[in-house]
Amino acid sequence: MLVIENATVVDVDGARDGPLAIENGEIADVGEAPEAPDTVIDGDGDVVAPGLVDSHVHIAMDGRPNTESVRSDSTPTLAYRAAENLRETVEAGVTTVRDLGSPGTLGPDSRDAVADGSIPGPRVVPCGSPVVITGGHGHWFGREADGPAEVRKAVREQLKKGAAVVKTMATGGVLTEGAEIGGFEMSPAELDALVDAANAKGRPTAAHCHGASGIENAVRAGISSVEHGTFMGREAAELMAENDTYWVPTASALSGITENGSEAGIPKWAVEKAEQAAAAFEDAWDHALDAGVPIAMGTDAGTPFNHHRDAATELERMVEHGLSPEATFEAATVNAADLLGLDDVGRLEPGARADCVVLDSDPREDVSAYATPKTVVANGVVV
Repeated sequence: MLVIENATVVDVDGARDGPLAIENGEIADVGEAPEAPDTVIDGDGDVVAPGLVDSHVHIAMDGRPNTESVRSDSTPTLAYRAAENLRETVEAGVTTVRDLGSPGTLGPDSRDAVADGSIPGPRVVPCGSPVVITGGHGHWFGREADGPAEVRKAVREQLKKGAAVVKTMATGGVLTEGAEIGGFEMSPAELDALVDAANAKGRPTAAHCHGASGIENAVRAGISSVEHGTFMGREAAELMAENDTYWVPTASALSGITENGSEAGIPKWAVEKAEQAAAAFEDAWDHALDAGVPIAMGTDAGTPFNHHRDAATELERMVEHGLSPEATFEAATVNAADLLGLDDVGRLEPGARADCVVLDSDPREDVSAYATPKTVVANGVVV
């Protein structure tokens, strides 16, 4: 039994007086505590809030300027890096992540290693290898497939290897040379096959999308979330809102590239594409907010100068783009948990997973509070 006393407990349902009692990895009570708990943490009058849920990370990547250089790393090197990234992530107050693309079975293996206590880290919801067209965005760590039949088989392979979500690249991307960010890569028929194969096993789906046509194709196919969505137009935003398709903006990914540039070692072609995307990103936010598109927080951690330990920066960027602090808090907790299919994550109520952080201010009003957590508890264990 772990008790956090002398603190106010907050989540999307409001604020309550503590203490917060935790037992066997779950919230046992709010407002009451046993007489003789095993461990007591003094909240010092601060706030206890849910741990962050980052719905878009790459655990094998480390924020280096040229992401494609990772492709020459050995499997053991990737695993050691993933372990370090996961440790940094949970220490920063992120208690659940969705890994949207790592080579081989690194994602599912990392999930299992954290779950059995072999390494410290957040809960991992992995996709395995993204399903991509031959030579498409991220082909060096994806599973290449062309045509509905191949795509369907590729999805089934990822599910067999332990994927909890299916990821695809519906358009080209910034960090793959030669992959255009406008237009689309996966055809509508291929996207239909991908979603159908994932749905057959009850798995959610995610689509990397930049161009408006790729976004619309993915939404019409029934994709669960659009990642990035930088060229989202009014029609695409309305379509997403109509279909309750989540948007994961990953503002930190573009900022990491445009704010550092080629002089920091990022390939010039990647900087040029990022600047093109950034020019449209503000409009995408306007369209999404006007249409009421549901939003989940995701950082794309691992991309250039976008480090796993800095996930809280994404919340501040979301507020800068016009999302209210309260809506940003919701996007980073219950919305992201809902997208990941976790109904016992993101709230601090009896029976929920015991993922929480002690902060010096209320994150519903000041999202920057997440940047400096005083205490982190992941799955009932003090980090």
